[in-house]
Amino acid sequence: MVDTVEKIKQQLEENNIILYMKGSPEAPMCGFSAQASQAIMSCGKEFAYVDILQNPDIRAELPKYANWPTFPQLWVNGELIGGCDIVLEMHQSGELAQVIEAA
Repeated sequence: MVDTVEKIKQQLEENNIILYMKGSPEAPMCGFSAQASQAIMSCGKEFAYVDILQNPDIRAELPKYANWPTFPQLWVNGELIGGCDIVLEMHQSGELAQVIEAA
C-alpha cells in the first residue's frame, strides 16, 4: 500500500505531464481516456501516461491519494488538473495549451 503511494509520488515527480488513463494514448480503453489524451496530444508536447488497467494497485490507490474518484486524471507539475470534462473544457478555452506549454 505504502509502496503504491510512493510509486505515484515518484511518477508525479519524474513527469511534468502525466495522464493516468485506461489503455494508452495510441489505444485508449475508454472514451473519456481517448478524449483526454487527444486533447493533450493536440497541445504538441510529449507526456507520460500510466495505464491503470495494467496497474491495478495504482488504479485502487490514486483516487484516494488524489481525492478524485474517476479516471482519466491529468497531472501537471505534481498537481491534479482534473478529469476528462475539465481537460476538454480547458482545451476548448485554450487554457490547456497554456498549462501544458508552461510545464
